[in-house]
Amino acid sequence: MFDPVPATRPSGGLAVRCTRALLSPWSRFSLLVAVLLAAAATMLLFEPQRLLASGWPSELTGSGAAMLFGLAYGVCTVAFVPRPLLNLAAGALFGAQAGLAAALAGTVLGAGVSFMLGRVLGQDALRTLLRGKWLKAADGLLSRHGFRSMLAIRLFPGVPFAAANYCAATSRMGYPPFLLATGLGSIPNTAAYVVAGSQATSPTSPAFLAAMGFIVLSGAGGALVAWRRRHRLGGGAS
Repeated sequence: MFDPVPATRPSGGLAVRCTRALLSPWSRFSLLVAVLLAAAATMLLFEPQRLLASGWPSELTGSGAAMLFGLAYGVCTVAFVPRPLLNLAAGALFGAQAGLAAALAGTVLGAGVSFMLGRVLGQDALRTLLRGKWLKAADGLLSRHGFRSMLAIRLFPGVPFAAANYCAATSRMGYPPFLLATGLGSIPNTAAYVVAGSQATSPTSPAFLAAMGFIVLSGAGGALVAWRRRHRLGGGAS
């Protein structure tokens, strides 16, 4: 008697599917890759590290200049500018004390931004790739012993700064322990580079020689720790 009422399709079906696709883990990961590639390309094109090292505006002095340097430092580290160059520039421009404060502030800022980008845009997708022995081991250590593990990574410069940031972001490590471990663990190596930069005009001074000696010894120590870790993992797999 009555014609059947046709089922109505949700008017927002296409919009919902598009939204889900855009917010999917792999879409967010693609966005992360695009952001990092764009940042790296910008750094290669404009070379801001050269501006920081030799072209700092002469009218910018004092604490305000150090704060601005710290902000620029953080942006540069997100874009993969090597931290040793920035640390040397901090020492050359602001001296040991102010340079160290600016460099540490930039280190924590850059690490925090990288961690946030990795956690928001890349964690879900990257965790599906954690099938390698090294990746699983790193994920387990950072998830269970985040602060202690990250502190050790920062103290021994065997792991690239950016790689440690994004590896921590894919783990279950919390944000505050990551930032605290980064700040504390980065002090010795950062201070050595900053002191070396501040004494660059006096390469025979005791402070410069001590800083360079610490850099060499810490690098050798980090390489030894990485080699022993790799050897241990390789022996356990055989």
